[in-house]
Amino acid sequence: MKIAIIGTGNLGSSIAKGLIKNNSFTSLYLSDKNTANVDAYATLENVTVTNDNDLAVEHSDMVIFALQPKHIDKVLESVLPKITDKHIIISVAAGVEIPRIERIIGSNKNIIRVMPNTAISIGKSMTCIAANNVAQDKVSLAQDIFNQLGKTLVIPEELIQASTVICASGIAFWMRLVRATTQGAIQLGFEAHEAHELATQTCYGAASLLLESGRHPEQEIDRVTTPSGCTIEGLNAMEHQGLSSALIQGIVASYEKINQLK
Repeated sequence: MKIAIIGTGNLGSSIAKGLIKNNSFTSLYLSDKNTANVDAYATLENVTVTNDNDLAVEHSDMVIFALQPKHIDKVLESVLPKITDKHIIISVAAGVEIPRIERIIGSNKNIIRVMPNTAISIGKSMTCIAANNVAQDKVSLAQDIFNQLGKTLVIPEELIQASTVICASGIAFWMRLVRATTQGAIQLGFEAHEAHELATQTCYGAASLLLESGRHPEQEIDRVTTPSGCTIEGLNAMEHQGLSSALIQGIVASYEKINQLK
């Protein structure tokens, strides 16, 4: 697959890194006015770093627009003469719905909306995918690419906003929880680097347990808690301070904010 990424900021460069790590292309064009994040890839075989969006589109079958919502309309309009019916157009711009893209490039084009997260750079993203009617038979191609960079879930487009909060913003939510655990470990006497390792590996282990066992979180919690024990004491103290409620409120607040970007 000949792939182009238009926009090489944090997310675009993370996608590029994941694609390169997994050798998931026959050619890769990386285009941006500022290519600082991806200049190091310019020497790699079959990778082209450029400032020319038209060139990137012309030499690609799949074009991933990794742009901020405020920029995507202008960029789509500028490359429109180069977009053909054979192109697979993928947008990862938060809050930019498929009908908005269709109004610019036409509803007869293959348009897929994808929401990964920055863990895509290490092949661990949770990526949600939705497509317009024309591109339904192209979804499997998008899955083939993004399954090499983590896991994918095909969903109705009306759930993409919610998936952005859970998966993309969710990375930051989990980072904050890991940071808090690290701070707690330091307070209990561990050195900062030790606390960080304890927190990150425990978080990784918890997620891995759920993924591999298929069990509900409460089932795993039951395996750790004992009557009158320290684990249930800690859990109850956290819940009294509103841990679950704060997380849910944060998710809802993030969702309300992203809907303002439409």
